[in-house]
Amino acid sequence: MALIPAVKTNAIRLLDHAEIPYQLFQYDISDGKLDAISMAAKMGTDPDAVFKTLVTVNQNKEYFVFVIPGPASLDLKKAAKVSGSKSIEMIPQKNLLPLTGYIHGGCSPVGMKKSFPTFIDETAQLFDNIRVSAGKTGLCMSISPEALKNYINAIFADLTAS
Repeated sequence: MALIPAVKTNAIRLLDHAEIPYQLFQYDISDGKLDAISMAAKMGTDPDAVFKTLVTVNQNKEYFVFVIPGPASLDLKKAAKVSGSKSIEMIPQKNLLPLTGYIHGGCSPVGMKKSFPTFIDETAQLFDNIRVSAGKTGLCMSISPEALKNYINAIFADLTAS
């Protein structure tokens, strides 16, 4: 894990422009492990403070973004309820890049091609900072959950399976 100063992704450019503080961290992806739990282990940080970004679609083909702790699973019933949907499911991985501009393992809740309704698991509020993808595999940012919520116009909600 290394703190790095000069990488610029869309997410980073937007946060810089908005003058929102964050720290960037780079981690090794040569083993092909891109999940949040592996990322936490590589950075020596609490896995519950490393959040993954999941993109879903409902029965009306409306898209929603959910940001949840790495070790957790999205509860699709809770996700549907909080988004006002009858049902919701994960989008196929092949649709991620064309829809968001990000690839699997590098999907940031900041700077997607289009703004989608976004929900952050309420446990994010337990931390001063959480880590989310900075928009590129092997790169994450540490950011205040409140600053992230406000910037992307998200809502804190109970999203994970018990």
